[in-house]
Amino acid sequence: MARARDRSQLLLEINNAVVSTLDLRELLKVISLCLRQVIPHDAALLTLHNPESAQLRLRALDLQMFGKVPFEEGVLISLEDTPEGQAIMSRRPVLVGPVVDLTRFSSPWVRHAVDNGVRSGCAAPLISHDRTLGALSVVSLREDAFTEADIELLSQCASQIAIAVDNALNFERARAAEQELARKLDHLRLLLQVNNAVVSQLDLHELIRVISISIREVLHGDIAGVALYNSESDQLCAFVTDFPAGHPRIEEGVTIPFEGTSVGLAFTSGQPVFIDKADPERFNSDFARRVYEIGLRSGVCAPLIAHGRKLGVLVVSNFRENVFSEDDKSLICRIADQIAIAVENSLAYREIEALKNQLNEEKLYLEDEIRIEHNFEELIGESPAFKRILKQVETVAPTDSAVLIRGETGTGKELLARAIHNLSARRERTLVKVNCAAIPMGLLESELFGHEKGAFTGAISQRIGRFELAHKGTLFLDEVGDIPIELQPKLLRVLQEQEFERLGSARTQRVDVRLIAATNSDLERMVADKKYRGDLYYRLNVFPITIPPLRERREDIPSLTRFFTKKYALRLKKRITAISSETMAALTGYAWPGNIRELEHFIERAVILTKGSELEVSLAELKSSEPVAATELSTLQEAEREHILRALKETNWVVGGPSGAAARLGMKRTTLQAKMQKLGIRRRD
Repeated sequence: MARARDRSQLLLEINNAVVSTLDLRELLKVISLCLRQVIPHDAALLTLHNPESAQLRLRALDLQMFGKVPFEEGVLISLEDTPEGQAIMSRRPVLVGPVVDLTRFSSPWVRHAVDNGVRSGCAAPLISHDRTLGALSVVSLREDAFTEADIELLSQCASQIAIAVDNALNFERARAAEQELARKLDHLRLLLQVNNAVVSQLDLHELIRVISISIREVLHGDIAGVALYNSESDQLCAFVTDFPAGHPRIEEGVTIPFEGTSVGLAFTSGQPVFIDKADPERFNSDFARRVYEIGLRSGVCAPLIAHGRKLGVLVVSNFRENVFSEDDKSLICRIADQIAIAVENSLAYREIEALKNQLNEEKLYLEDEIRIEHNFEELIGESPAFKRILKQVETVAPTDSAVLIRGETGTGKELLARAIHNLSARRERTLVKVNCAAIPMGLLESELFGHEKGAFTGAISQRIGRFELAHKGTLFLDEVGDIPIELQPKLLRVLQEQEFERLGSARTQRVDVRLIAATNSDLERMVADKKYRGDLYYRLNVFPITIPPLRERREDIPSLTRFFTKKYALRLKKRITAISSETMAALTGYAWPGNIRELEHFIERAVILTKGSELEVSLAELKSSEPVAATELSTLQEAEREHILRALKETNWVVGGPSGAAARLGMKRTTLQAKMQKLGIRRRD
């Protein structure tokens, strides 16, 4: 009775496992655990029958009681001469044991089991809906471990297990179909992304970058690249490659041989070349060896052909072997067809762009001729940053609001102030300029507000200050950050109340002045350090305009270069009609610590030295004048001090003149002297 209860309990537990598990491995483990309570065994195996191949495949196994693993999941088993095959073909359970009984089966599978210690076993067919799915087997390391009662119970369990196996197989098929559908959707999505990139990108570098990201997400491509054919040189060159960051790469522009490379073969044959693993005997060129050294092992090389014209090759590669499926290869070839259209469009766009650039150069030349001839002193620049500044100028100029222009030395702060004045309603009156850094601190108050005769030693006559001179006009205070803090309250008062007193006078003067200030100092830091009055800062900072340094708007360097070249060529009566691309690239690549003023002085010097019709520039001078890297210095003040010291040493401490340090730094002599005083620079340094 107890055994009957155990068997009933077993059937119940197996039934629970059947309805709760769809994974074949987990299902067998649970069933094997349940069976061991009633039918002791050392291993349980689940084999499935493939009617088309007349073979069995081991799909799941439970070997917890084995000291070593004699069976390997996924192995194919012969249907004939095996207990499992006999159970499937007869649709009845098979009991085998002892060893003599096992040896009647000639299958290598059975011999392998015996060699690994199996001495008895039984197999029951798995039949669901009158279909034989496979067999459930239990084996033991003991002789005659199983009885007729055990095999009867195993048959009863097998009928339940067959239902679970059928459900699991259906689930696997459904999941496989779902994965296949997801894969196809991913492929379609990739084709759509590539198509969108093709129709929206004319730049091949950006196109390959976008496509490479999409390929990595969907396929198994570690790198993607395009090689293009140059009909003039009859060469195939790596045009653009997208490698993982920090990984050795194929340099763009390197020549790819037609012979001994998979890329060359794809181009010459016009057919895709598939590499599942490295083949150094077939592809034995130096370029191919370089590819092997980088670590690439498999890939697809698909020719780019548009309207019957071979343009190049698309390459998608991986660092592992046998990565790309047949569907992947087919998809990459379809992508190549789309990229071929993009390459053709890009090449056509290049030709059009070259003609357009030529026309633009001619237009700029004519515009420069007109500008030089009529001596237009106007702002030069085409960069987005410069256009934003002009828009700000246009907005604030008609008002009387205070403007604070910020930027490094030589960026054109004074020129911008003049533009604001010329666009304002005060343009018919004077623009008065004061460089606060160039005037000694003791004289700055007198310079701004004037003084009466005898106000201080040396005041032998009355003097009108700059505020009075700028009445009804505009006052431009340059280097406003250098105004001493004891003078700041008086400046604040005149800005707020438009009134002041001259030095040595008790009579209040009233003025109507529009103020434009400029600085390259960090006023916010100075306010925080109590070195600048916050109320004055806020009064000056009503409408701030920041001029970026020339290194941050390099697009303006070519137009500025042409302008200054024409300006000084006309002044020096020279005919300079050309600037080489190498020169322009060097000028554009230089950091210009002195900004526009340094560029102007550099071009003036170059025009003086030019003997022919092409501007002659000393490229070595640009390299030798490169500023010290900011990362080596702890503060901006230290960087400025080091830069000025270097210029002074190179000019043998000559400050003024065309070859002096001020000209080299692109600043006025008085400005440099003021900075030297401020930074404590002496010749002994």
